[in-house]
Amino acid sequence: MNTIQNTLSGWGLWIALVGACLGTYFCRAIGVTLSQRINQDSEIFRWLAAVTYAMVAALTVRLIVMPLGLMATVPLWIRIFICILSVAVMMSKPTRRLVPALLTGTILMVSYGVIR
Repeated sequence: MNTIQNTLSGWGLWIALVGACLGTYFCRAIGVTLSQRINQDSEIFRWLAAVTYAMVAALTVRLIVMPLGLMATVPLWIRIFICILSVAVMMSKPTRRLVPALLTGTILMVSYGVIR
């Protein structure tokens, strides 16, 4: 039992990565296969869209609230403040919003790192 735990101890992250990749690419393959036959207003399509948005939102919140690496050194209130500013930039220009919002967040985080 102890030898199995020692063998798998370094493989846990790789197994999780392979599982996540398989799940992602399986759903993408089904989408490509059924893209001509699926009705975008159907319940299945709306469910898939809801699950996708929920996963992106959960990963974003996790990145903000429980970051790893260098981002963990930035205080939580600064991370939340930068997110609020980025969302405000994104909502201010309805036609071109994604790139300025990403640029705002990136510049503010880099500026914090340089000042600190």
